[in-house]
Amino acid sequence: MPLEAGGNRLDEHLRAATLKLGDRSEAALLAALALEQPLSWIFAHGDEALDPRLVRRFEAFVERRAQGIPFAYIAGKREFYGRDFSVSPSVLVPRPETEHLVEWSLALELPETARVLDVGTGSGCIILSLAAERPHWRCTGTDISKQALAVATINRERLRLPEVRLLHGDMLAPVGEMEFDLIVSNPPYVASDDPHLTEGEISFEPEIALASGPNGLGHIKTLVSSARSVLSGGGWLLIEHGYDQAAAVRELFQLDGYENIESRRDLAGIERITGGRLGAHSSRSVQGTSE
Repeated sequence: MPLEAGGNRLDEHLRAATLKLGDRSEAALLAALALEQPLSWIFAHGDEALDPRLVRRFEAFVERRAQGIPFAYIAGKREFYGRDFSVSPSVLVPRPETEHLVEWSLALELPETARVLDVGTGSGCIILSLAAERPHWRCTGTDISKQALAVATINRERLRLPEVRLLHGDMLAPVGEMEFDLIVSNPPYVASDDPHLTEGEISFEPEIALASGPNGLGHIKTLVSSARSVLSGGGWLLIEHGYDQAAAVRELFQLDGYENIESRRDLAGIERITGGRLGAHSSRSVQGTSE
């Protein structure tokens, strides 16, 4: 049913959108986005007559949402750690649980000018949040996707963080002989045959940022082992992973000789992030044993 059916008042279009989406709150959020008004204005101006141009825009947003496209892609942005980040279908939508990775990083006792690397930076939400919170940290992000790095570059410019380096390449390949006090990552960790990859909102997100081999641990295993070659003595590695992978990830850390290994839970009580550190006198040249 077209949104114009029944009239041109805002409340009539909201009712039509609610019927289409089955969710009045989402309909109102899309109206606020299309009309470029705060949500409070949408609820207070139900009798407002709408410009046909704005009606068409609202219709287009509702149609895309009805197809299952994530709201963040329609809006072109998502809030993360108190800041808005531009997003597109080239990057994962930033999720609240990933904020715990930022919180753990900020709580570590690191040098004032710590060297920090974000592997698979995507939109840049992790490394740019860290750079904004710790202006003296020397921050770098890598990504294999040039399209993702283009989004991260937009966010770097919007947040006025030009000192953050964004490098193109697979995992640690772009950093060469650089050394870091902290490496963070939200890598792909979904099993490649997981049916959820083709269902719901996740099906619209880039599979290259989601899937990692038959058990979802391919990228994590590689990172745990290879990170030793670029971590300083006493340096930390923190990795986000799937809801049922914490024990397996801790074992990978143990096999590669990390210390102070632990997993931390998200607000739902799920072990979501695992971290560990190299011994203070560990050699960067020593490779782990989990390969």
